[in-house]
Amino acid sequence: MDLSTALRTERLVAIIRGKDAEASFRTVMALAEADLPLIEISLSGHDALTVIRRARAELGDAAWLGAGTVLTASDARRAAEAGANLIVTPGLGAGLEESVRQGLPTLAGVMTPSEVIAADALGVSALKLFPASVGGPAYLRALRAPFPELPFVPVGGVDAAAAQAYFAAGAVAVGVGSPLVGDAADGGDLDGLRKRAAEFRAVCAR
Repeated sequence: MDLSTALRTERLVAIIRGKDAEASFRTVMALAEADLPLIEISLSGHDALTVIRRARAELGDAAWLGAGTVLTASDARRAAEAGANLIVTPGLGAGLEESVRQGLPTLAGVMTPSEVIAADALGVSALKLFPASVGGPAYLRALRAPFPELPFVPVGGVDAAAAQAYFAAGAVAVGVGSPLVGDAADGGDLDGLRKRAAEFRAVCAR
């Protein structure tokens, strides 16, 4: 399954940005066990590359394990070496260009029409509307008017209610961090994470 198909099927990218590498790893495993297979580990989290490497060894080659906050070409190379098979960027730049050059599935951060055009010209897999909270579902709806066929994934401030609104506005998937993960990646409650995962799965299945 390619990334575009996976996004349309699963409709949710879980985003982990943890202060504790062991807790972040446990969070990845809990999300995978909860049948949320698209998981992004932000490079701004503690020892993120080790988390990706451990998760890849545990979950195998088929799992979608993303590296987020990829800014530089070095970030992209190190993420790929650690086992990431999905690269997520907050915007355009060298990290995105290197990821595309390597043939890695990419979720490129965009906000404006000009950025959408530039990212699409690079051949990215999908477009991360970030920060989505700036314009909300209404902005996504307006942005899709000139780009009706492009796959948008809003990220930033997306809770369960907002996810429904973004789907109604035409998003193929949403990216969700703290409203889903909570404090689990900092050593917090995994039971609460599992409960929230079930709630988001239900929203995405509608």
